[in-house]
Amino acid sequence: MAATVTANYSNGSAGGGGEVVENGGAVQTGASMMEQLVPEIRTHALSYLDYRSLCRLSMTNSTMRKAANDDNAWKSLYRKDFTLEQDSVTPVNGWKAYYAATRDILNINAEFFNLIREQQLSEMGLLWLNADFVKCIHASGVKFSGYTAVMQSWQQAFNWEQSVDFQIRDVRARVHSDMAWVMMQANVDMDIRPYNVTNAFEFHNGRWYMVHHHSSAALVHNGAVQMILG
Repeated sequence: MAATVTANYSNGSAGGGGEVVENGGAVQTGASMMEQLVPEIRTHALSYLDYRSLCRLSMTNSTMRKAANDDNAWKSLYRKDFTLEQDSVTPVNGWKAYYAATRDILNINAEFFNLIREQQLSEMGLLWLNADFVKCIHASGVKFSGYTAVMQSWQQAFNWEQSVDFQIRDVRARVHSDMAWVMMQANVDMDIRPYNVTNAFEFHNGRWYMVHHHSSAALVHNGAVQMILG
């Protein structure tokens, strides 16, 4: 899928110091090849760029910055990279900021599962918000409330000798102001139905913290998956 950029380009200074006059159809020297394109063709060309490329392009000059920062471009990129489910959303700070926040949440969510695989208790403690309202419901169906109880539950899980390999699929995230939640499926074995997992996060002091983890109940392999996957 290709992202779509709608750029409102006006006459002005070009990258090499020359001027580009589009309304009259004349293109003067001094502009880059991209800047010499008419807006419609430039829009189509930018639609093939990914996240990093759009960010780099926005740092070249004022003309490209305006095109690369267009809200429609980032909405289309969001649809391409994440989901089509949020077309009706109108982000308060625009689609570029919403894209960046969603990307941050998905990276933290992926880190959470890496910590489970590596059984890193101290790092898991840093990921969770130290508060009495945080909740963790493991696949055993047991609920743990409060930071201390939640960390004890992960310590018990990581003490389990048998490790379990799993994959996370069908990840869907939603960010709303200083809160975010992620729903996904955890696949442990092709012969076992996947877990449905929900993680919730809150934004505090410049970073995201996990405040809730809920895994659907299951009992396989003598309880090993319950303990390791959570």
